[in-house]
Amino acid sequence: MPPMTNVAGRRLALSNLDKVLYPDGTTKGELIHYYATCADALLPHLTGRPVSFLRYPDGSTGEAFFSKNVPPGTPEWVTVAEVPRSSRSTGRQVVIDDLPALIWAANLVTELHVPQWRHENPAQADRLVLDLDPGAPATVAECCAVAEWLRERLAEDGLEAWPKTSGGKGLHLMAALRPTPSDEVSRYAKRLAAHAERELDGLAVHRMDRSLRPGRVFIDHSQNNAAKTTAAPYTARAAPTPSVSTPLTWEEVAAGRTGRPLRFDVHALPGRIAEHGDLLAPLLDAARAHRLPGP
Repeated sequence: MPPMTNVAGRRLALSNLDKVLYPDGTTKGELIHYYATCADALLPHLTGRPVSFLRYPDGSTGEAFFSKNVPPGTPEWVTVAEVPRSSRSTGRQVVIDDLPALIWAANLVTELHVPQWRHENPAQADRLVLDLDPGAPATVAECCAVAEWLRERLAEDGLEAWPKTSGGKGLHLMAALRPTPSDEVSRYAKRLAAHAERELDGLAVHRMDRSLRPGRVFIDHSQNNAAKTTAAPYTARAAPTPSVSTPLTWEEVAAGRTGRPLRFDVHALPGRIAEHGDLLAPLLDAARAHRLPGP
């Protein structure tokens, strides 16, 4: 039998804690410890949002699989919500809104992905996201340059942007919105990305065609679609190292533009959060949410 532990009054079975999940030797126990330690920063960005799982139970070099469905064996005390899957169908998804549910999910060994809306208000986005993905030989440095341009352009429209690493090669930019139909946010994000492609000559591209991406930063605006999800802030990634989607300061983005590495892992995040707090906390402040500009 796997060992049992008590998490905020809930009994959980945690299995294979010594299993190595990453080539650097990071174990499942260390991954779960990371989530427990950083829960106060992470949970507010998950609460109320249906979670999709990218599971990698055999480690970051093993097979991974994506699922929106409620995993078999989900405890009855984990919140489950009915959410739309299409115009004609609904599905049931987990909502992680407390520490026991987070540790239960961490024991599954999974990336945590969420939409830009909450389950009680589906397809009404309360944030905008732009995923900046560098096409080699472009790197995160080029992503930082594009992010700074987008920050200024968003500010012209009354929107304040906050950056985070994707946990992979690129960056995510996020802005808080008053609830807005996802279709409207998607159209705005696409216009913004197209504008960046025109203005940042040869540096950015907004079109999906992969042949256009080498040496440029692809501005993926599609994650604003109500059916799409984005890696949640502070989620660990199924990557060659135990990297984390990490909120950044704009000073760090400026340094990244000149070549400073912008990659943080589960071992660095507890100290980083102790120093900076949650750098994405303003994203959760309703007073800082704004409407999209008109067409």
